[in-house]
Amino acid sequence: MKVVLYSRPQCHLCVDAKDKLDILCETLGLTYQEIDIYQDETLLEKYQFMIPVLEVDGEVIDYGKVTYSKLKQGLEKA
Repeated sequence: MKVVLYSRPQCHLCVDAKDKLDILCETLGLTYQEIDIYQDETLLEKYQFMIPVLEVDGEVIDYGKVTYSKLKQGLEKA
């Protein structure tokens, strides 16, 4: 399973999503990759108004104000 968190620096929603993701990934024995959208113009254009964006195996499972329940459901489903 490939879990990706698209984020940007100085984003309080990204920090919140990362904290939730850290807890769930530790519990479920998963790892994730965090990608700064400012390092890629295509990602910046695609996600600039959505971040943070959580993707599992190429499918967006949540974005913006990420909820613990939706995140958990998306990780367990995958």
